Amino acid sequence: MFQRDRDRIIHSIAFRRLRHKTQVFIAPDGDHYRVRLTHSIEVAQIGRAMARALGLNEDLTEALCLAHDIGHPPFGHAGEAALATAMGPAGADAGGFDHNGHTLRTLTQLECPYPGFDGLNLTWETLEGLAKHNGPVAAPQWALAAVDRAIGLDLASHASLEAQIAAVADDIAYDNHDIDDGLRAGLLTLDMLMDQPWVADNFRRVEARHRGAPRDRLLRELVRDQIGLMVNDVIAETRARVAEAGVDSADAVRAAGRSLAGFSPALAASERALKSFMYRQLYHHPIQVDAAAGAQRVVSRLFAAYAHEGRSMGGDWDERCPADPVDRARHVGDFIAGMTDRFAIDRFAALEGRGAVPEALAHG
Repeated sequence: MFQRDRDRIIHSIAFRRLRHKTQVFIAPDGDHYRVRLTHSIEVAQIGRAMARALGLNEDLTEALCLAHDIGHPPFGHAGEAALATAMGPAGADAGGFDHNGHTLRTLTQLECPYPGFDGLNLTWETLEGLAKHNGPVAAPQWALAAVDRAIGLDLASHASLEAQIAAVADDIAYDNHDIDDGLRAGLLTLDMLMDQPWVADNFRRVEARHRGAPRDRLLRELVRDQIGLMVNDVIAETRARVAEAGVDSADAVRAAGRSLAGFSPALAASERALKSFMYRQLYHHPIQVDAAAGAQRVVSRLFAAYAHEGRSMGGDWDERCPADPVDRARHVGDFIAGMTDRFAIDRFAALEGRGAVPEALAHG
C-alpha cells in the first residue's frame, strides 16, 4: 500500500511542478543547479538506503521523502515568507501560510486526479509522517489543523521511524548538495570550506586517497564522502537509540517521547556548525538576499492583485473563488503556492510589465 502512495505522489501534477521551484538558487539561469524536484529525488535515495539498512519500510520512507516539499510555493522560503505575511495578521488575516501544512492540504484536497475521491487518498501513515516528520506539532496552523480534524494525525506524538529517517535524509541532502551548488555558483570556495574543521578533515582524507586528481573531482568526491559518513552515523546512532528505548512496534516508537533517528552527538555538533556556516556564507549571501527580496515582491504583488484587486486568476480558479474574505485569501494562497518560479514571474510581468521584473529574477 505504501508503494501505491509513492506511485501516486510521483504521478501527481504537484510533484512535477517541483521541477521549476527553487531549492537554493531562485529562478536559476543554469541547468545544473538543484531544484525542489531533484532535491526530493536525492532525499528519497538517501532515505531509502537508511531505511533498508535499518529494516524499515522502504516504500513508506521513499513516499515521505518524495512528498515532503510538495507544499512549497514558488521561490522557496522567500515565497513562503511573502505568503505568510500576506495571509497573516498584518495582511488578509487568513491564518498565514506554512509549506508543511500546505503539503497536507495539497495531497488531501487540492490534487484531485481521481473520480472517486478528493486528494490522492494516501494512507494514514504517509500523511501522519508528512505532518510530523520534524517532530510533534503543538500548535498547527489552519491547513494542518483542518487535515488533523478530518483524519486524526495524533500531532502530539512523534512520527514513525520512517518519517524520522526522511527528516534526517532531508538534512543530509541539503547540507551537502547545497555545498555543491554553492561552489558551482562561485559563492563558496574551497578556502572557505577549509575553515570548517569537520569539512577540512574530510577533504584531506579525500585528497589523500586520490592524489593528483583535479580539484573539481575532489570537491564532488567530498560531497559524496560526507553523505556516506552522515548516513553511516545515522544508521549506527538510530540502532543504538532503538535498542536503548526497547521499542518493538510503530506505536512504541510514537510513544517513545523523543526522536529515535538522528545523528550521534559528535556529528550533530559538526552538522550544526556546518549549517551555521552555510547560512552565513550561502543562504544569507548578498546575492541571495537580493533575489529573495525580489521574489517576495513578486509574490506579494500577485496576492494583492488576486485577493484584493479582483484580477483574474484564469481557468476555474475565478469561478470557484469564495466570497468570504478569509476563504478567498486561502483560495488565492492555494493558487499562488501552486505556481512554479517561472509562472509567477510571467504572471507578475503580465501585471506590471516585463521591465518591472526584479533584476535578480529577470533571467527566469
